[in-house]
Order: sequence, then structure tokens, then C-alpha cells
Amino acid sequence: MESAVARTAARARIALVTYDPGEEPSADRDLPVLAAALEGVGAEVVVVCWDDAEVDWAAFDLALIRSTWDYSWRVAEFVAWAERCGGLTRLANPAGVVRWNTDKRYIGDLAAAGVPVVPTRYLAPGDPAELPDDHEFVVKPTAGAGARYAARYAPEERETAVRQLAAMHAEGLTAMVQPYVKNIDAAGERALQFFGGQLLHASRKGAVLEPGTPYDGDKVPHPRLEVWEPTAAELAVAERALAAVPGGADAVLYARVDLVDGDDGEPRVMELELVESNLFLWLHPDSLPVVVEAIVKAAAL
Repeated sequence: MESAVARTAARARIALVTYDPGEEPSADRDLPVLAAALEGVGAEVVVVCWDDAEVDWAAFDLALIRSTWDYSWRVAEFVAWAERCGGLTRLANPAGVVRWNTDKRYIGDLAAAGVPVVPTRYLAPGDPAELPDDHEFVVKPTAGAGARYAARYAPEERETAVRQLAAMHAEGLTAMVQPYVKNIDAAGERALQFFGGQLLHASRKGAVLEPGTPYDGDKVPHPRLEVWEPTAAELAVAERALAAVPGGADAVLYARVDLVDGDDGEPRVMELELVESNLFLWLHPDSLPVVVEAIVKAAAL
């Protein structure tokens, strides 16, 4: 007997939105798996690049942002695309969420809403280079992905950090300055992923920013990734963060909440990823049917 998902999927035309890797193979390991699974329930699936001017976005029932991993170099262009695409079809996540989440000053919004976050200061071009002198700290841009332009510094490395700020400001980037959360080295960083309004799965990874790694050097974005069972405290903080999203948790189809332990041992939000979060389906294959059903339902709305 044909399932309800298959009956709905048979009427769905879905765009899985990615980036153009050029001559290199795509780094998105989930994309072919997800496309095949959606086709397996009867949906028509097209993998497209977000900046392909030839794409007719109005021809899709749903455009699902997956691995637009070059957007942080072209944020204004990407947000303009999201707004244009969202005016032609259903875009997940919506353009308003994309606009808010591509600027990491949203961490200040979360803090204002009472969500526990890693303390963050912002240094825009022209601001003095006010940096900590009594503890390790991290400098990274408010628009970035994959640890681009991110580095960890000891107080005595201030001059190097100032050079990084100058390079970022020369590109018009606003910098974030955060204390380095030492508990990452022991407890790692946990990623709680939500899809269709429910917890999908969770993972833990090791520290990304090793001491001495240049800000413009290559980094492994998800080192030593492993399956994780979130604690009640972690889930509570993640849900508070999602509730603070413009439009509330119901405004997003998918989300990843990255958590670390503060000095008090309690979870804090490091990042809230609502744009192109990796689903890690290769690590959590049992989550694939849940994702497929949620996507098919979203395409039918």
C-alpha cells in the first residue's frame, strides 16, 4: 500500500540548494543521500546552485537551503537571493530568518531574550582594537562559516590579533571577540539538530581552534565528530534559543544549536545555525526518514 508520504511526495517538486564547487567535488556528503531518499518516495528533486541565474525558482514547491557554503563571502548577494527566491516559492528557512541569522550579531538578540550565550563583543571597522589582556580569546567575523577568519589567541599574541582585525576591517567585516571557553578542550562542542520542529539528533565534536592556527589557515570544521545524547539542560537551552528566533521556533524547518559549557559547567549557545547547517546524516542514518517526511510535508504547504 502506498504510504501517505509517497502520496504527498508524488506531487512535490523540490530544489535542494547548494554551492558551486567548481572543479572540486562537492563537500556535502548528505546531498546525494538526501536527493536519492526524496526521489525514493516519489518527489521530483533538482540539485541547484543558489547563484545560478538560469534557475526558475517559481517552478518549485519548495527550495530547501542545504549547503550554500560560499555565502559568507557574499552575504549581501545571498540575502538578496533568499528574498527573491522566497517571493517566488516556499523557501526553507525563510528569507527573514536567513537575513537575521547570516549576521552573528543575533547572539546579542539571544542574550537580550535571556538565552545563555558565550559573552560576545563586536568591533566594527573604525572601532579601537580593545582586546582582553588576562585570558585567552577568540576573534571571528559576524558573517562567516566553516571557521573562516576565526582564531584563538593568548593575551601575549595581541599584535597578531590586531593584524587580523585590520585585515577583517579592510574587507568591511565586523569582528566578534569572545573569551575562549576552556571547557571545549575537555567536553567538546555539542550540536543539537532539529527538523520539522522536533529534536532530530545530536553530535559532539572536538575543539576547532587549536592554539597557533593562523586566522587565514585551513581548519577542520567538525573534528572528531561523534554521536551524542543531549542532556536535559542542553535540550532546554536549545529550545530557549529556538523560541527567540524571529517568528519563533515554528518559523524554521531546520536548525542546529551549537552548545558549549561555560565556566560554571552549564550549557551556553555558541552559535545558532539556521542557514546551511550540515545534517551529518552519514553519522545519523536513522534520521533520514524523519528528514524526508518533514521536507515532503513542507513542500505540500
